[in-house]
Amino acid sequence: MAVLIDEPIWWFRGRRWSHLVSDASYDELHAFADKTGIPRRGFQGDHYDVPEEHFDELVQAGAQVTSSRELLRRLRAGGLRLTPEERRARR
Repeated sequence: MAVLIDEPIWWFRGRRWSHLVSDASYDELHAFADKTGIPRRGFQGDHYDVPEEHFDELVQAGAQVTSSRELLRRLRAGGLRLTPEERRARR
């Protein structure tokens, strides 16, 4: 069980963003986000989008840095990856 974060390389609205996921459960992911002050509005159905200024504090809190490719592989392996249609339906 791990909470994973990729490097903040994703540009959106003039900022760089990371993805924060759990490879075990959404409950684990939400608990970590709550503990570290990441607001629920950042949840995108199967991951949190977090701005680069929170990256270091999330790593210090225990998120494991991994590549985006590995993050996605682990999300799929855990059965937690949603299709874009499934993410839109959950909003």
